[in-house]
Amino acid sequence: MKKVSVECRNIRLAYGKNEVLKDINLTIEPGEFFALLGPSGSGKSTLLRLIAGFNQHNSGQLLIDGKDIGNMPPHKRNIGMVFQSYALWPHMTVWDNVAFGLVERKLPRAEVRDKVASALELVGLADFAKRRPNQLSGGQQQRVALARTTVIEPQVLLLDEPLSNLDQKLRVQMRQDLLSLQRRLGITTIFVTHDQEEAMTTADRMAVMDQGVVQQVGAPATLFDFPCNRFVANFVGTMNVLNGAVKERSASSITLHVEGIGDVNLPLTPDVPEGNSMALSFRPHTVQLESGNMGKMDARYLWIPGKVARSEFLGEFTRYEIDAGDQVIVADQAHYAGSSLLMPGAPVAVGVEPAQIRLLPV
Repeated sequence: MKKVSVECRNIRLAYGKNEVLKDINLTIEPGEFFALLGPSGSGKSTLLRLIAGFNQHNSGQLLIDGKDIGNMPPHKRNIGMVFQSYALWPHMTVWDNVAFGLVERKLPRAEVRDKVASALELVGLADFAKRRPNQLSGGQQQRVALARTTVIEPQVLLLDEPLSNLDQKLRVQMRQDLLSLQRRLGITTIFVTHDQEEAMTTADRMAVMDQGVVQQVGAPATLFDFPCNRFVANFVGTMNVLNGAVKERSASSITLHVEGIGDVNLPLTPDVPEGNSMALSFRPHTVQLESGNMGKMDARYLWIPGKVARSEFLGEFTRYEIDAGDQVIVADQAHYAGSSLLMPGAPVAVGVEPAQIRLLPV
């Protein structure tokens, strides 16, 4: 099967005055597992349905393998889609559900038989061919939907939140199975989700969307470590964000006055935004906590005095909220057997390495 690219050029979609997609520009590489991540109403499912042909953009271009398919009806696009509800025919057996698309294409009976058998073998359901959907678990139904979609050998596979109906343990297993299947087929895949963990564990790259706008595109680790704005920082994980004002900027450093904390001096890196107002941000797991009042501290860290406001034991780690002046800092500390919790009111020093700090536009 030939691997193809998917490209959106300046795509805009509006319903009356309601702009749902605003100047979308994306290039998805051949054979890539690409995630569209965002909250409800961000436009991610609308964009997926537009690629499938169920929505029509007002302007721009949609290209598959370099060919504009914007005016092509859905059944001629050779795109497969797995819906959130799986949309299986309840009165048909697993075999007939998977064979449906091939029968509609009037393929020879022997070819249908061979393709369906191969598809069911691929998703591990060869022994379930005679069952009906209501005799299957949620994970098995999802595999039938995947087999039915992939058996027609589409150029592009679209997945619209296919894991949302499964329990947490099964979701973890199924996202691994999804990625394994995609790697074996080599098919260009676009996966819509609002769950950042699902996106980060499966996608080669992902686009974070909000209010119809692509906020940032990149590999999961890039978006986690180097978010371009406050929305991405908070949507891809948890982020401490402290507002500040620029006091001084030189060729090698920048000094911020952070509300409730004071002056903070940091190296000037290429990703530091312009302007006189910006936010100092860092992830909770990068925080070093030292109990007691600030004394002789490791000079590699920026140290902020504070007091424990509350704690939440989450098994693998404890999440603390630290009152630091007028700010609240979240700190995640790994839990080990026998370790004791810091109590509310306890004085602490919050340490962050400058390399873990990102300055974001306000």
